[in-house]
Amino acid sequence: MLKYILKKLLLALPVLLGITIIDFALMSLAGSPVDMMTGPRMSQEAIALRAAEWGLDQPVWRQYLGWMGDVLQGNLGYSYESYEPVTEIIGRNIGPTLLLMGASMVVGLIIAIPAGVYSAIHRYQKRDYTVVTTSFFLSSIPSFFLALILVYIFHVTLGWLPSSGMTTANTGGGFLDVARHMVMPVAVLAVSIAGGNIRYVRSAVLEILEMDYVRTAKAKGLGRRLVINRHAWRNALLPIVTVIGMQIPTLFGGAVIVEQMFSWPGLGLITMSAITSRDYPVVMGVCLLSAVVVLAANLITDIVYALVDPTIKYD
Repeated sequence: MLKYILKKLLLALPVLLGITIIDFALMSLAGSPVDMMTGPRMSQEAIALRAAEWGLDQPVWRQYLGWMGDVLQGNLGYSYESYEPVTEIIGRNIGPTLLLMGASMVVGLIIAIPAGVYSAIHRYQKRDYTVVTTSFFLSSIPSFFLALILVYIFHVTLGWLPSSGMTTANTGGGFLDVARHMVMPVAVLAVSIAGGNIRYVRSAVLEILEMDYVRTAKAKGLGRRLVINRHAWRNALLPIVTVIGMQIPTLFGGAVIVEQMFSWPGLGLITMSAITSRDYPVVMGVCLLSAVVVLAANLITDIVYALVDPTIKYD
């Protein structure tokens, strides 16, 4: 396993390099940040001086090499807007994003796994059709549309929940205050996770229930719950682990929209702000972090494979 992990880490290096090259090239095509400074109060000399200060007067390939050299030294650069180190900006905002993503994943799986197992056990019955139809409905709702509905119902109409931020202004916050602010954004992300995973769990459990050893266990007179928990569930975890591992990067990207809708002070909010203001160091820092998250999720998925099924060996 250790050799396999080291091999995956070595293979991740050229992948990360390619991702950063593509991101930097696409970012340069969007235009120069100094174009946002054009106005009656900024002379062309001042703009040229700022471009030289940021290194934007150099060719794109030279800008990329300079940025990569800083990254290898642990420096992601400084924000063009606030002049703060990008590492500090990301470090300050990654906590709320991880909190939102983690809570959404847990809630989504708590809904999806029992619903998927229940649907598989009662396959081709009305209860099965109801669960499957509900999962299609949940996964087809756009996140921004569901967010608007929840805000209108629970904030505008009922006034039960706050619609923006992580804590109430002019207060010290606290667990209950943060929990109230999390309800709606977590619900939006959890609905999407549950809607997609219900069908995967159902399909995985159905496949295992058709295996000969499960039929043998049933023929021995074992109860349905014992057959599911002891014989079917562990083997059904393999495809479910794959889906969960693939959804972590998707959840990371989906949080960008949700954080923007609810003004959640996470990476999604600063990413959208950096894109609109062409704050390229912040954009590249978040893109690099996203690439690392994707590769780490794939590696963790492979490791969990071996933990779930000891027969899996990596050479």
